[in-house]
Amino acid sequence: MGKWNMRQEGRLLLRCMRFLFCVLIFLGTVPVGGSAQALAAEPPAESELYARCAVLMDGESGRVLYSKNGDEALPMASTTKIMTCILALEEGDLDQVCTVSAYAASMPEVRLGVQEGETYYLHDLLYAMMLESDNDVAVVVAENIAGSVEEFADRMNRKAGELGCAETYFITPNGLDASDEEGTHSASARDMATILSYCIHNEDFCEITGTADWSFTDCSGTRSFSCTNHNAFLSQMEGAFSGKTGYTGNAGYCYVGALRDGERIFVVALLACGWPSHRDYKWSDTRTLMQYGLDTFDYEEYDTGDIILGQMAVSGGMEEYVPLRVEETTKRLLLAAEEEAHWEVTLHASLSAPVIPGLAVGYAALRLEDEILALTPVYTAGSVAQAGWSLRRFMG
Repeated sequence: MGKWNMRQEGRLLLRCMRFLFCVLIFLGTVPVGGSAQALAAEPPAESELYARCAVLMDGESGRVLYSKNGDEALPMASTTKIMTCILALEEGDLDQVCTVSAYAASMPEVRLGVQEGETYYLHDLLYAMMLESDNDVAVVVAENIAGSVEEFADRMNRKAGELGCAETYFITPNGLDASDEEGTHSASARDMATILSYCIHNEDFCEITGTADWSFTDCSGTRSFSCTNHNAFLSQMEGAFSGKTGYTGNAGYCYVGALRDGERIFVVALLACGWPSHRDYKWSDTRTLMQYGLDTFDYEEYDTGDIILGQMAVSGGMEEYVPLRVEETTKRLLLAAEEEAHWEVTLHASLSAPVIPGLAVGYAALRLEDEILALTPVYTAGSVAQAGWSLRRFMG
């Protein structure tokens, strides 16, 4: 209870400071634009963002911190290659030799210019794909990992489903505009942020996407290439460490990027963020959303030990109640100063003897208004023998 009270007192103090700050502004004694403004950070108005769809996400928990049409599916251009890269890292070998097919060599700009029959190491191809966004390279990767573009796309869609992406449909590994009988190559900003939030926990992915330049040759050493990272956001804000740009005629400019500040990780996803000649809109929107995250959200810890469990009624048993327990753990969430989550316990409607220890009888949900931020199972912490049975017989 001590930790809970300290947290509540801290939040009450902050609310009082905000109230005092507003009074001082009203009286004209605090200049607007002063350092105290951080206490009253407001989310960007939708009209302030150029992107048609935008999401700011907690890169650890996956909680959406800000959304503008975040669940609308749109073409996502070369941000598609985020999924291509993580699948290659998880299913391939970085030293794998990849052979170029005629189909891969036929891909349009942007392209490395690989030729049919040439061979390359997978790790070099991934740098070319993520830094220069080469479309031919993405097809080489897909064909050598899965055997065909179609099979690789199936794996992309399965992976998206495993990550909980409900508004995503992959057709190509490079993000070129495409449609088939099942739909259009597209994703939501929420889904793209979810995918990158998953990827940034892979060290090789972060190493590749955070690299400024990369040089390599084909396996024969005949041809040499140099790649430069086109993710300008890496140098625009301290802590930026990963991301991918994209553009097609249908998608417009797109971007998905990540920033780390201490233990906090923020991910931004933008779709349809302008068309030529507005390629810089995506950087403006990204900075706006990242700064909002930095100014607004900090970690709060919620211990499962704070959950009030009590006992659960048992019918037909030697005892009328059985004690309950949860695993001891701490859930850490990025919350704004005015947000306060709470544990809410839901138990099964009834429980009949015999009861054994460790039986799952419900769950505790960490809720923020209507949003469930975390779940933990509730278990029985004792046994109850069936009425008329001896405890010795019940326990075996």
